[in-house]
Amino acid sequence: MKAAVLKKRARITSKGQITVPHEIRRALGVGPGDALLFEQKGAEFRVSSVRTNAVLERYRGIGNPGIPSGRKGIIRYFRRVRGR
Repeated sequence: MKAAVLKKRARITSKGQITVPHEIRRALGVGPGDALLFEQKGAEFRVSSVRTNAVLERYRGIGNPGIPSGRKGIIRYFRRVRGR
C-alpha cells in the first residue's frame, strides 16, 4: 500500500512567523509550546517534532511563581511568609 501524501501551504508573516496548519500539527502530535525541528538535506527540508525524555517537561516552570524549587528554597519561602 502506498502512504497518503499530506500537503498544506502556509504563509510567512513580516516577522518570519508561520501558522502550522491543523492537519500538520495533528500528524506531528504537537500543540502550543511544543518545539519543531527543521532539517535541510540538499534542496529539501524536513520538519519533525522535538521530543524530550521527560514526560512532564512541557509543564516545567508553570507551578507556583515566586516559590523557589528544592526543599531548602521552599522551607525558606514558608518561613518568610509566616514571619519566622
